[in-house]
Amino acid sequence: MPVDEAISSSPAFRQDLIDTGIVIHTEDLWKTYEMGAEKVHALRGVNLEIRKGEYVAVMGPSGSGKSTLMNLIGCLDSPSSGRYYLAGRLVSELDDDELAYIRNKEIGFVFQTFNLLPRATSLHNVELPLIYNGTPAEERIARAKQALAQVDLADRMMHKPNELSGGQRQRVAIARALVNSPSILLADEPTGNLDSQTGEEIMNLFARLHEQGNTIILVTHEPEIALHAHRVIRVRDGKVEWDEVTKKT
Repeated sequence: MPVDEAISSSPAFRQDLIDTGIVIHTEDLWKTYEMGAEKVHALRGVNLEIRKGEYVAVMGPSGSGKSTLMNLIGCLDSPSSGRYYLAGRLVSELDDDELAYIRNKEIGFVFQTFNLLPRATSLHNVELPLIYNGTPAEERIARAKQALAQVDLADRMMHKPNELSGGQRQRVAIARALVNSPSILLADEPTGNLDSQTGEEIMNLFARLHEQGNTIILVTHEPEIALHAHRVIRVRDGKVEWDEVTKKT
């Protein structure tokens, strides 16, 4: 049975979340680290819902728990307790193959450090998620070209990272995140390594992608970056301090 069918037929699959457009649903989510004899609670009972098509910024100072929350949302880590449903699936019930499928298909990651292969062209960097999931060569090249066109880099597809500016490298990373048409675009400090003007250009690109229907979750500690989102969730001491809609869609 294909992985996607196995996941959707699981008793841990909630169709009601899908029917109401909820792509992220957490219930009393905790993350606790053991530091010798001491327990550090990075997250303390987070309850959260994000719907398809939302543009959300998760803010908080260093040590607030926002990066831990991002890692759990991105299925890069597991909660100590509580439940997390991603696109209707209870993440804790997924096996390693199903988790790998979710990370590859449902979530597009954009990192502060770009994470591009230095000796590969833009086209090949964008192709990578499709190579991992076995997409045939002709289809994956067409989809990678389309993703690069989405971020205005069709004329740079054969350039390597060292031949691109910082902003262009981040656009390649965004194209790579988009190539699988994920449920969520998850961006961790995406302007952190860019000057202010280039950062503004990247945020304008995110705004355009949101207008095209993409669900975007932006993790940042910068208030001026968070203002680009339509909803801001502030995390402090492992809890949601406040959650506000800042712009009407």
